[in-house]
Amino acid sequence: MTESIHSLRELLVCQDSKFYECLQCETLQVTEFSQATSLNVLRKKAIQTGLIQPSTQSIKLAIIGGCSLRPLADLIEHFASIYSDRAIQPWVGDYDNYVAEALDSDSDLYRFSPDAVIVLPSERRCRYMGDPTAPFESQRAEAEAAAREIIELCETLHDRSRAEIVLSNFKLPPNPDPGPIRGASFASDYSFKKEVNSIIGRTAKPFVHICDAEFLANRMGTSVASDERSWFESKQPGSKEFLVAFAKEAAFIVSSLRRASRKVAVLDLDNTLWGGVVGDDGLDGVEIGTTSARGEAFRHFQEYLLSLSKRGILLAVCSKNDYDVAMKAFLEHPEMVLRCDDIVSYRINWNPKSDNIREIAQELNLGLDSLVFMDDNIAEIEIVRQFVPEVACIWMGEDPSKFASMVQESRLFEVRTLTSNDLERTTQYQSEKARQELQSRATDMPAYLASLEMEAKTQAFSVSDVPRISQLINKSNQFNLTTIRRTESQVKDVISDPLKIGLTVRLSDRFGDHGLIGILICDIKTHVLNVETWIMSCRVLKRQVEDLMLNCVFELAADRGCDAVVGKYVATAKNSMVANHYSDLGFDLVEATGAERSYSLETSKYRMRGTKIEAIRQ
Repeated sequence: MTESIHSLRELLVCQDSKFYECLQCETLQVTEFSQATSLNVLRKKAIQTGLIQPSTQSIKLAIIGGCSLRPLADLIEHFASIYSDRAIQPWVGDYDNYVAEALDSDSDLYRFSPDAVIVLPSERRCRYMGDPTAPFESQRAEAEAAAREIIELCETLHDRSRAEIVLSNFKLPPNPDPGPIRGASFASDYSFKKEVNSIIGRTAKPFVHICDAEFLANRMGTSVASDERSWFESKQPGSKEFLVAFAKEAAFIVSSLRRASRKVAVLDLDNTLWGGVVGDDGLDGVEIGTTSARGEAFRHFQEYLLSLSKRGILLAVCSKNDYDVAMKAFLEHPEMVLRCDDIVSYRINWNPKSDNIREIAQELNLGLDSLVFMDDNIAEIEIVRQFVPEVACIWMGEDPSKFASMVQESRLFEVRTLTSNDLERTTQYQSEKARQELQSRATDMPAYLASLEMEAKTQAFSVSDVPRISQLINKSNQFNLTTIRRTESQVKDVISDPLKIGLTVRLSDRFGDHGLIGILICDIKTHVLNVETWIMSCRVLKRQVEDLMLNCVFELAADRGCDAVVGKYVATAKNSMVANHYSDLGFDLVEATGAERSYSLETSKYRMRGTKIEAIRQ
């Protein structure tokens, strides 16, 4: 790493355009405090010299807590700016003044108007202060009170600022005191903090995102994470190694608040899902199962992939193989964990994998940046990286015992929330295959649509749908007219704002339930209904859902006494498919400025569109 820092300095001096790419790479790998601070200094110098142009988009990030917040805040700013590709505007609170800053509605914290607030509660005050011989339930009640106090502080912060809260829990003490009763009594500092962490994790509201200091410290070793001297000398919350790990984690959470996780794991077969080459070794010759350590490792990896599928991650196969031979493994091998119904798309042929991956994305109606490709062959990985750079790649290597942990460490499939829609995603895509097969046989499109027996339910935003609404808003790129992102708390603001209208659309047909597939957010100004957000899942394109949603828009306009409906299209790199959306629907272009176009249609001129969908308003 020292050589890498030196190389970065040379790139900076030469004003080499490769500087930022190299800086990103080194930042992702750094673990040592001195090197992390050096990277931060180099980044700031690059901004000063103009080698790095700060993003026009920014995140206003406040950091408060019961410890000294420097240099931790500087590290968080550095990592967050690299992870999010947004400029970070930091505001740092005073030492151990976080309670007053949160409770005083006129504090500088609220004047700053943060988008996110990182909170590090006082670790020194989180301890059991009662009678060590008191009954267990009495001790536990103190832990509940301590957790509740922290949660209520976060709720106050959120209510007054509307910011997302990133809350640190407590790392556990490394010392054995008080010996055998440590696991039997909350009077133990270790057990008390552990219980407080557990209660916070279970009871925190969706706008509170836990930065898991307990896990981070346990992972590196609690004795390594702690540094009593640095606390007494400068009130640091942990060792230098811990500061780097915590800063990385906090920055990762902040950067992921408005970024969707990847949705599809695209898998090679030979030496990735099983050991050996099925075309050469035969079905009986491949390694998978409990008869060998290597075979058991491949089976473990398949079990992990199946657990991803149950959390809403789609599994696809991309393999250079003979189709019939490879499929025998899924159909006939007794030790296979993954079966045909677990895979939503197969590309088993001798075509370039980059081409096959593009076809998989097209079949699933997803952007290439939703896919993660996994292969043991580094040459195939490099080809995919070159020809479809939007796809994330994981080179699996030769040791299957590491495969599951490599995917976990990539953090590409982490989600902020898990909805019922996620759990049904594989089933939904399998049902979509049946619809496509029916459509391929149909010669009359209206008759095909009628045969689907579609039913759409539209309703105003509800609190129970907030996680799914926010998820769809933040991950939809293609059928998204304005690409305005919203956190869960901002979705709740739509519900409570009398001048805004939020509408969801659910679609089902005779093959199954698509779930929540459409979102409209409108506001009303001077007798005009403005369509602020129009999002639709690409899975239901060309099924007249657009027409149904347009009918809903004009029904809302008529109900609210609006003379016209105005919609905007803001061009991005990914939403060109809806560039002509409003003009195709009969709207008139009224203004075009740069990437933004505005359209309008008078309410009195609109005629309701006929569809093959039974519409139900709830």
